[in-house]
Amino acid sequence: MGCKVLIGTQWGDEGKAKLIDYFSKKVDIVARYQGGPNAGHTVVVNGKKYIFHLLPSGILHKNTKCVIGNGVVLDPDTLISEIKEVEKDGYDVRNNLFISDAAHLIISYHRAIDGAMEETSKEKIGTTKRGIGPCYSDKCLRIGIRVGDIFDDKYLDSRLKETLHAKNMQLSRIFSMPELDMKAIKKNLEDFRDQIKGMVINTQHYLHKAIEQNKVILLEGAQGTALDIDHGTYPFVTSSNPTIGGALMGTGLNAFCVDEVIGITKAYVTRVGEGPFPTEETGEIGEQLRTKGAEFGSTTGRPRRCGWFDIELLKHAKRINGLSNIALTKLDVLTGMPKIKVATGYTMEGKQIDYFPTGKIDKVKPIYKELDGWDQDITKCKSFNDLPKNAKSYVTFLEEHMGLKASIISVGPDRECTIVR
Repeated sequence: MGCKVLIGTQWGDEGKAKLIDYFSKKVDIVARYQGGPNAGHTVVVNGKKYIFHLLPSGILHKNTKCVIGNGVVLDPDTLISEIKEVEKDGYDVRNNLFISDAAHLIISYHRAIDGAMEETSKEKIGTTKRGIGPCYSDKCLRIGIRVGDIFDDKYLDSRLKETLHAKNMQLSRIFSMPELDMKAIKKNLEDFRDQIKGMVINTQHYLHKAIEQNKVILLEGAQGTALDIDHGTYPFVTSSNPTIGGALMGTGLNAFCVDEVIGITKAYVTRVGEGPFPTEETGEIGEQLRTKGAEFGSTTGRPRRCGWFDIELLKHAKRINGLSNIALTKLDVLTGMPKIKVATGYTMEGKQIDYFPTGKIDKVKPIYKELDGWDQDITKCKSFNDLPKNAKSYVTFLEEHMGLKASIISVGPDRECTIVR
């Protein structure tokens, strides 16, 4: 069929955007299937950094069509800002981007409520306060506003009036915040409508027609498996499904359309925000990984928490997503470390367990295996055999314990720093 799915296997920030950009030159369509502007995907082309929060990462390839699927929650201002930024560099976004008429819109009241809930909560989740959770909540409550709704003034007025009444009651009575003005919200949506005319379509139908025409499709998610609302470290998770189920629901494709599921896997592990992290290093090692790996959130700028590779976490991602193979990123960041640890399993309350618990994970203790590091610069390596002996041993060790092959190894931030096996 020619449909690949790229899925983050950890807590996000695995380097999905670079790999999506790399694959994009060989595919016809890149479709984003879930999440919103709470995730930032970084692509480096000829030394220039692009950070996409909503635009699919394939937008920098002129022959690749890009789709924002029905599973995405879309912030109008963020999307238009990104489009204009990329257009300044000569990329033809408007003729290469399609937006689902069924994607839900993030409105100003979503952001206001998101921020207020986080500020007043005793248990911080670490939300980006971009309105993601409240927007997905409205979707489930069936009071959300979708992209297609803004093209029917009468219908939009009725939907907006009813929803805003409830939101203003919540803002004023619960959070003691000022009410929001319907005219200002509608004006913002009308301006957005004028900007995206011609890009809004039924993307489910478009993608199925593409499958029938033997087009090659790449599905792109945000965040990672351990942040999945059903399979992650709840409640410290995102509000959608970054896993394989979300890829299908967020595009309208079915399981028989998918050929390959590639797990994007950082050579160590990072996490942004609150929540359990069994292999976290809070001392000198963690700081070294953060500094060398430039581990700061592309959306919030927050420093990422860093730690050693976690095999059990990867096996969890393998089971949930049916991974075909992995793409190992940021191997170069480990250069210069004399010893490298890998968590090969867990103990919980004194007993070894062979699974990734979705509850009580703060109770687990990692079982470590220590490997020898390497000092040689690997950013110029073009093949697996070019890597230093200990770097090859590290990759092989991970493969054997995960039961998956690293079909791609990233040895630097640029497109060209990629080994394909």
